[in-house]
Amino acid sequence: GPTCVLGIDLGTTSVKAALVAGTERGLALAQSCSRETQAHSDSLEAGPQGMEQDVQKIIRALNECLAALPQQQLQRVTHIGISGQMHGVVFWKSDKGCKWSESGTGPAFEPDKVSHLVTWQDGRCSPTFLSSLPLPRSHVSLATGFGCATVYWYLKNSPDFLKTYDAAGTIQDYVVAMLCDLRKPLMSVQNAASWGYFNCRNKSWNADILKKSSFPVHLLPEVGDPGSIAGRTTCAWHGIPKGAKVGIALGDFQCSVYSCLTERTDAVLNVSTSAQLTISMPLGFQPPEAPDPSSAVTYFPYFNGDYLAVAASLNGGNVLAAFVGMVAQWTQELGLQLQESAIYPRIIQAALAQKHSKLSVQPTIFGERHLPEQLASVSSIGASELSLGHVTRALCRGIVENLSSMFPVQHLQEMGVRRILGSGSALARNEVLRQEVERIFPCPVVYGKDVDAAVGAAMVM
Repeated sequence: GPTCVLGIDLGTTSVKAALVAGTERGLALAQSCSRETQAHSDSLEAGPQGMEQDVQKIIRALNECLAALPQQQLQRVTHIGISGQMHGVVFWKSDKGCKWSESGTGPAFEPDKVSHLVTWQDGRCSPTFLSSLPLPRSHVSLATGFGCATVYWYLKNSPDFLKTYDAAGTIQDYVVAMLCDLRKPLMSVQNAASWGYFNCRNKSWNADILKKSSFPVHLLPEVGDPGSIAGRTTCAWHGIPKGAKVGIALGDFQCSVYSCLTERTDAVLNVSTSAQLTISMPLGFQPPEAPDPSSAVTYFPYFNGDYLAVAASLNGGNVLAAFVGMVAQWTQELGLQLQESAIYPRIIQAALAQKHSKLSVQPTIFGERHLPEQLASVSSIGASELSLGHVTRALCRGIVENLSSMFPVQHLQEMGVRRILGSGSALARNEVLRQEVERIFPCPVVYGKDVDAAVGAAMVM
């Protein structure tokens, strides 16, 4: 049979895997699978501001995903592309990062001497703490949840923790290192830029700045170009042959864009746990040497030296999840029991029945990187606008309006955007969100699939 490429996306709430096969018309999605990680874990050191995930649970979800894919096709995999949530950091012992054992579908690994993943949503680095850090030589403003900022936090608050480990990376870098048995982690420019203290122009860490402040630079991975090969699988993995090529780990957002962006006149709107609106910059574009901290738009390294202009909001599907959690808690406090999974479809159905709502929701419960102190608010509350449908409709509209305020429609039009490509799990599953996208953006909208980032990771290979 034809050879296959496996794409994996290690997201904030779920792991997705996609098998892509070559056809006469080009690459096509052959099979896909998704598993929720349910990996949230309390942070003992950072308290309520911390946002951590149990790496054991993430890898368990990954193993379940691969076990669910057809063995016959996995045996034909020649290349593996891996993407995942950016900014976050996980630490491990390079010689004891995992243990391999036999599973029902062949050899698989489980984490061993590995820390929790401190995610991009982590809030332990306050604005005051960040202002005490040395100024990076980078076009990206430093923010809480960025890998290097988190390392600085441990350096100040728990230095012994860092002495336990000799390697660090994003969760996707960790998986690549385990598959290829890399002694020194390898990180793409995309993920390195998301950590802070990385200069995209010369593709190097700000080592001189970091060393002066006693930063443990030995933890920083080596950096390579997105699309390059990190290594080969050192043994069979769920039936995938030993020696399969593994790509350097990529940013999930860049892979979502890669799976659907074909024209420079397209903009991509991605709503999954967070939300992003992006356009590709002209060939040869270079970002400014220093960032504008007040700007809502930043520049993400893409592929082949290109850049994306991105309004990256911290508020997307996670806002809806918080709303659903609130409804579930209220019902519980009233003596009723209702699963969150049952609430989602009901609030969407209620909102579909309410085409309009004067209610106005500013949904920024997680703040924004350019406005970290900004919280959410609700206004224009009338007695006739209090139904679940009205509130859900207004909340969905607020998520989209927040993004469009960060990257105004007029700006998109000035840059020649003719079409919006919608991607991400929240957009794929929520018709109300899609309706609000079409109402706010005055150009055609085309939607992708729930596994866009995994497909994109495979396509890069």
